[in-house]
Amino acid sequence: MSDYDKRCQADARLAILAELAQQSDATLNSRNLAVMIEAIVPRRPHEWVEAQLVWLDQVDAINIKRSELAGLGPVTIATLTRTGRNHVERRAFIPGVSTPADEE
Repeated sequence: MSDYDKRCQADARLAILAELAQQSDATLNSRNLAVMIEAIVPRRPHEWVEAQLVWLDQVDAINIKRSELAGLGPVTIATLTRTGRNHVERRAFIPGVSTPADEE
């Protein structure tokens, strides 16, 4: 895997965690997250976003579950964990996820 691809993954993972942290229930579905990721890492298939969610679940940054949403079909529901929030809030860091930028 190229350095560019690794950077894209790390940036997308941070974006997912940051977006979940902004939600009142810390939860979003994979389709909404894929739309957000498209603005950061363009032209990535839905399966690529799903792979990032699985990776984040494996490092305990999020919890995922599969669900059927009316009109959308099968989606993954992602919920932020304490580990993921700690990364976003710069209390602890997860290797493989970009470090949040300093606030201006």
